[in-house]
Amino acid sequence: MSDAANDTPDRLRVLLVDDEVGYVNVLANRLEKRGMDVARATSGTAALQTVRNREFDVVVLDLKMEDMDGIEVLRIFKQMDASMEVIMLTGHGSQAAAREGLACGAFDYLTKPCDLDELLEKIRQASAHRKNRK
Repeated sequence: MSDAANDTPDRLRVLLVDDEVGYVNVLANRLEKRGMDVARATSGTAALQTVRNREFDVVVLDLKMEDMDGIEVLRIFKQMDASMEVIMLTGHGSQAAAREGLACGAFDYLTKPCDLDELLEKIRQASAHRKNRK
């Protein structure tokens, strides 16, 4: 996890939420190498706690997790901060659930495993959308 001291206004602050620890670590490392300030949460509960303590430009949220459903986490995020931009990650065959996420306020969704360049572009779009709404 990045230190708060490393937060700089020009770095995108991203929270990755997925209960697959290895996936979160690999993806976080790849995003950090591209200049993003990345925090990691490996459960819905941990994600909610993290968002209470820190502000993020974009959250990348897995749809299926052990402790909480991604849609449930998304709904709570939106109650906490209606302008929060969330990109849902879904496994193959879960597009209906991802569309439910869009109906609940998610910015967009991608199918796992997602292409890194596509994810980076979605993160940038979501961040720009959030800034334009403030």
